[in-house]
Amino acid sequence: MLQGKSIVVTGVSSGIGAATARELMQNRAIVHGVDRVRPVDHELTGFHLADLSDPASIDELVAALPDGLAGLCNVAGLPPTAPPELVLKVNVLGLKRLTLGLVPKLADGASIVNVASLAGFDWADSIPEIRAFHDVDFETVASFCRQYGIEGARSYFFSKQYMIAWTFLQRWTWRSRGIRMNCVSPGPVETPILKDFVATLGARVEEDMRVMDRSARPEDIAPVIAFLQTDGSRWLRGANLTADGGMSSHIALAKSGLA
Repeated sequence: MLQGKSIVVTGVSSGIGAATARELMQNRAIVHGVDRVRPVDHELTGFHLADLSDPASIDELVAALPDGLAGLCNVAGLPPTAPPELVLKVNVLGLKRLTLGLVPKLADGASIVNVASLAGFDWADSIPEIRAFHDVDFETVASFCRQYGIEGARSYFFSKQYMIAWTFLQRWTWRSRGIRMNCVSPGPVETPILKDFVATLGARVEEDMRVMDRSARPEDIAPVIAFLQTDGSRWLRGANLTADGGMSSHIALAKSGLA
């Protein structure tokens, strides 16, 4: 189902990105990996060094990638311990610039998958900020953060809230070409940056991990991302797959009083 498909994966050197690249390669896809550092423990069809916080680096990456791409997996992201402006640059602005830049190079019927998060579950509570961020760019992100109080862990939560909303908004953007966009929202995942979430979010993450059977492993999330690159997912458009061990259902039930 993936054999011969040419797919770009960002954040490919560790965590979910690395697991996604391995999953796609095992299913005989052609994987073009992207990261700030070169992977050392797995093979790729091709690899590109790029900094998703730098517009010039993103534009160079777009120019270097081939035409006829069957898919894009936007996995790269920064944790809430990073400076707020940098979190929004990488997690949102860089992702959007790369995605929109690559659309002309995508084949008809291509699939775009954004990795969001359980942290974006309450996206509908941030509609004013989401509306305002549509017009933010790399030069104005600092003033946006000051105006809307985006600081500390809020930067990560907002980046994922925005990403879910943006995915929904693109549900039919490229419908005439059959290009679809969906997102996957994991809960806590055992990756190199899990410790950053625990350090920053503390009690919230620890409580989530107590409620769950266990934290996810990257290998739990990668097959979900890979599925969204298959033709079997062709009728999923603007969907958010909550690969979180049931946590989003638990939160929704608790908020509704049904739990």
